Amino acid sequence: MIPRHDPQLKAFASDNYAGVHPEILQAIVQANGGHQIAYGDDVYTEALQQVFQRHFGDGARAWPVFNGTAANVVSLRAMTAHWEAVICAESAHIHTDEGGAPEVAGGIKLLTVPTPDGKLTPELIDRQAWGFGDVHRAQPKVVSISNTTEWGTVYTPEEIAAICAHAHELGLLVHLDGSRLTNAAAALDVPMRALTTDAGVDVLSFGGTKIGLLYGEAVVVLNPSAATGVDYIRKTFMQLSSKMRFVSAQFEALLSGDLWLRNARQANAMGRRLAEAVSRIPGVTLPRPVEANAVFAILPADVTERLQKRFRFYTWNEATGEVRWMCAFDTTEADVDAFAAAVAEEMRA
Repeated sequence: MIPRHDPQLKAFASDNYAGVHPEILQAIVQANGGHQIAYGDDVYTEALQQVFQRHFGDGARAWPVFNGTAANVVSLRAMTAHWEAVICAESAHIHTDEGGAPEVAGGIKLLTVPTPDGKLTPELIDRQAWGFGDVHRAQPKVVSISNTTEWGTVYTPEEIAAICAHAHELGLLVHLDGSRLTNAAAALDVPMRALTTDAGVDVLSFGGTKIGLLYGEAVVVLNPSAATGVDYIRKTFMQLSSKMRFVSAQFEALLSGDLWLRNARQANAMGRRLAEAVSRIPGVTLPRPVEANAVFAILPADVTERLQKRFRFYTWNEATGEVRWMCAFDTTEADVDAFAAAVAEEMRA
């Protein structure tokens, strides 16, 4: 087959733009051939439970799904009754970038809170954690946080533990959207369980696609009493893969060794390199620190328009001129340097 794109061209729009890590592709090949029981009763999915338990504790159980939106919606639906609601940051992915799926598909009311940096705190949670017993108000039941956040910020284990303790005191559960949990753990140099199980998180949406998988995310229940009916909810939400062995084999390759950590460290390092490079360019403003693999910058509108014809990336805030640049596991120093040079060139123009 003739390639339809330049395999050397890299973008800075999303870590979802990246291809598949070669070790993941090899795992898919090794899982191919012969027959295995369908719908998750295969040997790869059985082994996957032990892989997740090594990272998140003996009580963890994982349900592979196709994508991140499904991981979030299935998680939250399993944690809530139909009259209950989810508290989240106003900038949370479940609120801003999932096409209303939690509300439309999941039937879940979202109670949003403005935040200065994308991160909730116990005090911010209290802005929506009220009205318990009021039949006229959707009943708060779950606090959902993202690590890393949509603003590229990283929750520490202490911050998550404080949120979980406060939520649990109020009778609320805690869900963590971990589409970039690997990046957060790598940035802080802590095990992933330090940001989840050990901090008190009840249910996790674990991301695979952004860190090197072809496709696949997972619902990971850390507290068995916090979610019910995941098997059935996954099926009714059309997320039960018939050939699940190919999703599970990818996760096994990612998590059995240090591939997840190598990939996350590479993406984060390239984010830091990019921030350092563009911070030296006159006229470029970095409005927030780079904590993982996301870089936010403010550029003149004409510079952004010209740059986007050369490299794909997204405008974050049209009013302020803020843009977002994402680095991926396959972003190289040469990629970053070429992009920074293009930014400098367009700023001079």
